[in-house]
Parts: sequence; structure tokens; C-alpha cells
Amino acid sequence: MSQSNIHPTAIIDPLSNIAENVRVGPYSIIADNVTIGSGSKIGNFVTIDSGTEIGSNCSILHNSAIGVPPQDLKYNNEDTKLVIGNNVVIRESCTLNRGTAAHGVTEVGDNCLLMAYVHIAHDCTVGENAIFANQATLGGHVEIGEWASLGGGVLVHQFCHIGAHAFIGGGFRVVQDVPPFILAAGEPLRYAGINRVGLERRGFDADTRTNIKKAYRILFRSKLTRKVAMKKIESDFDHRPEINQIINFIESSTRNLI
Repeated sequence: MSQSNIHPTAIIDPLSNIAENVRVGPYSIIADNVTIGSGSKIGNFVTIDSGTEIGSNCSILHNSAIGVPPQDLKYNNEDTKLVIGNNVVIRESCTLNRGTAAHGVTEVGDNCLLMAYVHIAHDCTVGENAIFANQATLGGHVEIGEWASLGGGVLVHQFCHIGAHAFIGGGFRVVQDVPPFILAAGEPLRYAGINRVGLERRGFDADTRTNIKKAYRILFRSKLTRKVAMKKIESDFDHRPEINQIINFIESSTRNLI
């Protein structure tokens, strides 16, 4: 760790493991048992607590609290972790808690963007390339699929799952599971179509998008029961990967769907 990259007011525990070219700004505190990968930048007044692992080329901006103990009354100072992937951007005043004994780790995948004031609670799993707009908040044990996007101020109830490529409109509450590839909005939260723009940007062709849309019309727009709708989707789409992803998500849902 090069001292030229470390502001003299920063406090860094000698038992931390920080790569040579990491930059640390004024008044930041890095505890013991912290790992920070090459090329990462830590802003001003950032606290990184014990048990945090941060990948390469990450950027953590000012006043953020990273890997601090969970806000869970059952937490009893057990040895748990927060693991952050590579190329993750964490903007100002975010709070990310490490795990509890229930799961042991909170995880944020590669290439995620967490805008200002985002909160990620204990034992959450955030997939790669997820984007959280300002003040998005996750309760404990939430699972977010890859490429999912949360609008500003979205509140996600503990234990909810949000599928890959889903988009949640700003200011809404998530209290049940949100399946992949869709737009969700409203109070209560409901299906508002597929995430067409997002899917186009990520290379989903027109046929695939059409099949996803048809499947969700059967699920959400028909008058079929959930069980009958699922059987029809299985029979109509002949094991297409995206349809299988939808089916598997729904079958594994523990909080029911929006």
C-alpha cells in the first residue's frame, strides 16, 4: 500500500489488506480484516468495517458506511462478511451491512451502481450489473437478480426476491416477489408490462421479447388461475431459456408474486 495514495488524516488498521494503488481520502477509517482490491478509490469520511471484502476498480464516495454491523436485534457480534465485487460504484452516504449468522454474508456483484443514500441490509444478495437509484432500500435477506433496476426511493420488504432484468418504478413498495424481465409500478405494486427498453439494450431479440410478453399476458392478464396459467406457459413455449427462467422463479417464490 503506497502511502502517497493515502491521505494523512485517514486511519487504516495495519491488519487490513489493501492493494498498492488504492486511494483513500481524508478522514476515512478502514478497520482490521478489510480487503480492498487494486485500483479502488475510497472517498472522504468513509468507514469500512471489519469483515469487508472489496474488489478491484471500485469507487466508494464520501460519508458511506460499508460493512458495518447489521441492524438486527438477533445479531450477536458473530463473524460475518460483506463481499463487494469488481467495478462497483457506491455513491455518497450509502450504508451496507454485513451478514448475520442466518446467511453469513451480504453480497454485491460486479459492475453494480448504488446511487446516493442506498441502504442494503444484512444477508442480501445483489446480482451483477444491478442499478439502485437514490434512496433505494433493501430489508434483510432480499435477493436481487442481475441487471435489475430499482427506481429512486424504492422500499423492498425483507425476504423478497426481484428477478433478473426487472425494473421497479420509483417510489413504490415491494412486499412480494417480482418476476424477471418485467416493469413493476403502482400501489400496490403490479405488473406494468415487460422491461422492453432494458431487454433491447441487452441484446434480447424481438422474438424473445415477444415470447416473454405472451407468457406474462397468460400469467397476469388472462382469467386463468395461477396453476392453470403456469401449465399453459409450460406447454406453449417448449423449454425456451427465458421462459424456463420465469417458471423457475415463480415455482421457487416464497412470498407469492406481485
